[in-house]
Amino acid sequence: MADKGTEDVLGEIAKTQAQKNLIKRKLELQQWRNNSQKLRGRNLITGLTIGAFVVGMFTYTIYSVKQEKIMDDIDEEAKIFRMKGPRTSANS
Repeated sequence: MADKGTEDVLGEIAKTQAQKNLIKRKLELQQWRNNSQKLRGRNLITGLTIGAFVVGMFTYTIYSVKQEKIMDDIDEEAKIFRMKGPRTSANS
């Protein structure tokens, strides 16, 4: 009988330990859920910031290339005017 009583006590201790572990896991899961929502928000902000930076750099690059192309066109027009213009000692 003493052995059976000891087993019952050990069984109760095991149950309570299992219950404690279950409660602990539920709390950890809840903390992960709360933290993951915050982390998703931060990741979204970071992603949007990086995306805006990339779009800005792309836009700036395209704008700069267009300006260079325009300047090349103006330079070519200037060459044509110089070649077609009257020949004097100042522009030959």
